[in-house]
Amino acid sequence: MSIQHPQTNLSRRSLFKFGAGAIGTGVLTAGLGSNLLAPEKASAEDDITPDKALQELLEGNERFVKTKRKNPHQTHSRLVEVAKGQKPFASILGCADSRVPSEIVFDQGLGDLFVCRVAGNIATAEEIGSLEFGSLVLGSKVIVVVGHERCGAVDAALKGAEVPGQIGSLLEAIKPSVESSKGQSGDRLENACKANILAQVKKLKSSPVLSKLIDEEKLKIAGAYYDLDTGKISIVA
Repeated sequence: MSIQHPQTNLSRRSLFKFGAGAIGTGVLTAGLGSNLLAPEKASAEDDITPDKALQELLEGNERFVKTKRKNPHQTHSRLVEVAKGQKPFASILGCADSRVPSEIVFDQGLGDLFVCRVAGNIATAEEIGSLEFGSLVLGSKVIVVVGHERCGAVDAALKGAEVPGQIGSLLEAIKPSVESSKGQSGDRLENACKANILAQVKKLKSSPVLSKLIDEEKLKIAGAYYDLDTGKISIVA
C-alpha cells in the first residue's frame, strides 16, 4: 500500500523553489522559516538617509561625552516592539574591547544598531557577510568601523608579539596596516590604529553587495576613532 506524505512533498517542492530563487537573485529568499527578508517594521527610521544616520550616531556620542545621555529605546514597550522584527538604522564594526560598547557610547537602544565586534575591529569574511545582511536585508543606512585608542590587538601586531592559538590570525590581519603606517609622524600606536580603521573601511567597500548599495546612495561606510580617555568618537574616513 502506497502512503502519501504531502508535507514531505511540499517541503521538497519548497526547497527546489528556494534553491532556484537563491540562484536567480544571489540573495537568501523564501523558505527560511521566518520573515528575515521582510521583518515587520520595528522603527520609524525607514526613510532616514545615510548622512542623517551617521549624524544620529555622532549626536548620540556627543550626549555620551557630555554625560547627557537620553538612553533611548530602552523601555519594555520598545522590547516588545522590536521583538516582532528589527530595522536598525546603523551598523557598527567595532573592537571586542569591553570599554567600547556601541549602544552606550552612541547613546542608542534596543533595535537601533546592528553590531559586529571582533578584536582589532577587522573585517573578516564572517563580519563582512553579517554587515551585508544588516544593510541589504535589514536596511541599515550606515556602517561605521570603530577603532579605538591603545587597541591591544593593534599594539601586539605592532610589536610582533608571539601569541598562542588563533590570536595570531587577528594580528596577521592587522599587520598590513602596521606596515602602511610606518614612518608617519606622531604616536606609532595611534597611527597604526587609524591605519587599521582605514584598511577595514576599504575592505568593506570592496564588497560587491555593499558597493552597490553605496552607488545607489542607500548606504554610507565611515571609519571612526574612539578616545578611551574622553569617550569622544572622531571620524577618520
